[in-house]
Amino acid sequence: MTVVFSASYRWTGACSATRIVPRHSLCVLLAIACSVMMPSRAAAQTQSQPPAQQQPPAQAPNQTPDQQPAATTAPSGQDDDAALRPLDPDFTVVNLPTTLPLPMGAGNFHLTHRFVGVNWRQDDASTIASNLFGFDGPAVIQLEYRIAVVKHLEAVVARTNFGRTVQFSVKYDAIHQSESRPLGVSGILAIEGQNNFRPHNVSGADIGYAPAIGLALSRTLGTAASIYVDPILAANTLPTGVGDKRNTFYVGIGARVKIVPAFFLVGEVSPRVAGYKQGDSEFAFSLEKRVGGHVFSLVVANTEGTTYGQLARGGNPQTLYIGFNLARKFY
Repeated sequence: MTVVFSASYRWTGACSATRIVPRHSLCVLLAIACSVMMPSRAAAQTQSQPPAQQQPPAQAPNQTPDQQPAATTAPSGQDDDAALRPLDPDFTVVNLPTTLPLPMGAGNFHLTHRFVGVNWRQDDASTIASNLFGFDGPAVIQLEYRIAVVKHLEAVVARTNFGRTVQFSVKYDAIHQSESRPLGVSGILAIEGQNNFRPHNVSGADIGYAPAIGLALSRTLGTAASIYVDPILAANTLPTGVGDKRNTFYVGIGARVKIVPAFFLVGEVSPRVAGYKQGDSEFAFSLEKRVGGHVFSLVVANTEGTTYGQLARGGNPQTLYIGFNLARKFY
């Protein structure tokens, strides 16, 4: 009341005797009225409007709320190249190819050793033991690297000191096994040359280049095993360098059986069906362990060969070498 009275009659207290400040009564009254009434109106409007009710998500026909799908559905993984395939941990059986895909832009390094200083089928136990089962002897080594240049397409380069052979290949993972597709299918094209990819081998013989074409077929059997069938035609497999070029058609057969999770017994054999044949059919066995992106295999095989042309030429009679494979995925 004092404020209104002093404002109406332009009165000031003793503390302001030296200066009188004019007040406008109408403006003051309007300001007080607005300050009192506006919060009340806002509160009334808030109380008069009921809160908006959240609409339930639309339900599909014949579907209960408990059966509604999540807002974000995880992909099925059937066409996901990066999806874990527990029974297909590596890009090879032992030497033969598999249908394992590689995600676009990712890579895989693969190292093989075959220790050829000791022959387990011909050397006696004392010789084998004194050479640490063959690990003391010389080794045939292959280095391989593959990269997925586009989706489902892998480019591969490998070099082995067996004949100084260099192999270039591509693999197209055309079909992944799924509920509607009983097999995984990959197409393979390759060409190799000895003496660091030259038409002449290290002895100077004109043997030319050895191209190959084939398929890798796979089938996963539940959670227990995977089987592989690889029909491959390798050209120019006669190693003597004579003018008569010979070709070899072989069908690689392999299997991977789970012993415990991430630990497998693996085997393969590559019988020659038609064309040039030399020695025995290639075969190999391994104990394989996967640890994250690494795969290690302890191998016994009747050949030091690892390329498509070398597998076509077969294994050595009465021969068994020890070795290993080591792979590392980069994705």
